[in-house]
Amino acid sequence: MLSKKTKYGLKALTYIARKGDDAPVLISEIATEEKISKKFLEAILLQLKNNGFLGSKKGKGGGYYLIKTPSEIKVASLIRILEGPIAMLPCVSLNFYEKCDDCPDETKCGLHQLMLEVRDNMLAVLDNKTLEDLTTL
Repeated sequence: MLSKKTKYGLKALTYIARKGDDAPVLISEIATEEKISKKFLEAILLQLKNNGFLGSKKGKGGGYYLIKTPSEIKVASLIRILEGPIAMLPCVSLNFYEKCDDCPDETKCGLHQLMLEVRDNMLAVLDNKTLEDLTTL
């Protein structure tokens, strides 16, 4: 299940992408329109800025804007930044792999094999969807 942080981050980025004019968007505008706590949204947008998805401008006419085009921003990348690993178990994670303490042999573990299949199918969807796709739904 996605956390509220990830859900709100995706909603905020979708809102910014739909504006489409490259002008910075105020946090208060996004918070009001998407019904997100302004304080919570500030932390989310800062994390996205620190990870190279957003830029910001201070002062009059300031706010947040996308650094890349919506078609260049993969949903899988956003989820990894906001949520962490996409895999349901650490032993099947591509970027955050950890061996399970209670599993003597991953190659003979039915749960491991099942979660590999789940991860691969989920990534097949998330790696092929972009922020632009979210704006057209």
